[in-house]
Amino acid sequence: MEFLNSGKVLPAGLPFSEAVRVGDMFYLSGQMGIVQGSTRLVPGGIREEAKQALMNIRITLEAHGLSLKHVAKCTIFLADISEWQVFNEVYKEFFQAPYPARSALGANGLALGARVEVECIAVFSG
Repeated sequence: MEFLNSGKVLPAGLPFSEAVRVGDMFYLSGQMGIVQGSTRLVPGGIREEAKQALMNIRITLEAHGLSLKHVAKCTIFLADISEWQVFNEVYKEFFQAPYPARSALGANGLALGARVEVECIAVFSG
């Protein structure tokens, strides 16, 4: 098991790794729409937070030699499940068919007052 922190997205000192690699599996910690290197959310609500969260996932993947094409599964946590369709519009800007497997759920209170958190699993492939 390898615990990974690129320093490109999450600020230092958080009590978790940005990702953990176990064999060919790459487990990313949940990402929110934070400005890189801070715990400050981008302004603009769900649309802008979703874009930033997905950009943060892409940056994390690329820092470890992967891309969004390696993503097998994502779980989406929404502060308001009625914003699911807006999230989907943004999601399709980052992923194309065939899409990763995905779950989405409404959550009662996300860290930092975020509107969305995205957690993904990727697979190293040859």
